[in-house]
Amino acid sequence: MSTQPAVQIEALSHSYGAKQALQEVSFSVGEGEIFGLLGPNGGGKTTLFRILSTLLAPTTGRAAIFGCDVVRDARQVRERIGVVFQSQNLDVKLTAAENLRHQGHLYGLHGRLLRARIESALTRLGLTERQNERVEKLSGGLRRRVELAKGLLHHPGLLLLDEPSTGLDPGARRSLWDYLTVMRAEEGVTVLLTTHLLEEADKCDRLAILDAGQTVASGTPDSLRKEIGAEVILMEAREPETLRQQLRQRFSIEASILDGRVRFEHPSGHQFIPQLVEAFPGEIQSVMVAKPTLEDVFIRRTGHRLFADATAPNGAGN
Repeated sequence: MSTQPAVQIEALSHSYGAKQALQEVSFSVGEGEIFGLLGPNGGGKTTLFRILSTLLAPTTGRAAIFGCDVVRDARQVRERIGVVFQSQNLDVKLTAAENLRHQGHLYGLHGRLLRARIESALTRLGLTERQNERVEKLSGGLRRRVELAKGLLHHPGLLLLDEPSTGLDPGARRSLWDYLTVMRAEEGVTVLLTTHLLEEADKCDRLAILDAGQTVASGTPDSLRKEIGAEVILMEAREPETLRQQLRQRFSIEASILDGRVRFEHPSGHQFIPQLVEAFPGEIQSVMVAKPTLEDVFIRRTGHRLFADATAPNGAGN
């Protein structure tokens, strides 16, 4: 296997007029990795995705795929990537199989090879029994599977997935990840995906977490969580700000208030709870102790939550 990264991004920046969408973003993706871009709306994931798929030129910096510059060598890049956009890109008047057949023709596939590729993609994504139905008759989740089959049909060296699990039920999500794992094992395909789902990000080999156009953290999911080195305590209180100040005075703990709850980290959170309840009788309405998540990494690095409310958005930001 080549030592050259599948994706190399160096000090990449992009502006939409006065709006800075990406600021000096740098990271690399090794061949055969499943690499995730995790971040909130407006974090820069979609802009970066568009640059890597050659739809957008960066303002400054450089991005290369298998050594090919995405601007200077755009044609070579397109030949080596498969792209699944978040928005639908299907001909709804054609059947699922017909959509795949036309996609195969665009990549020069014909005859027995094309038929084998179509059969394999339909089988792995659970579409065999629906292959002769028009796409307009399919549910949103089934249409998403056809999109994924199109992106994987020509067995690209790099597969770019923009929010791949959008519209998929839990079973279809598991099937998708099984398929990606098989593709990597059998053909060495590299995967770069954007996601807003923490459980999906956890399945990636490595991550880059983006916020306001900057890389705020990168590494394996385990290594990122280990940075916290503590348990996370969340408390509901009648007067959150008062409780936050009391924590500082009594225990020298610097807490924050997120979504109306007092949050802080403690190396032995579950053992510390009795002391909290005893120290502030009647003030704490509820308390929760949890192992750190990737969102906790995001909070530590940025001071705010990954999402503005408790419900994750359905799409990636610019």
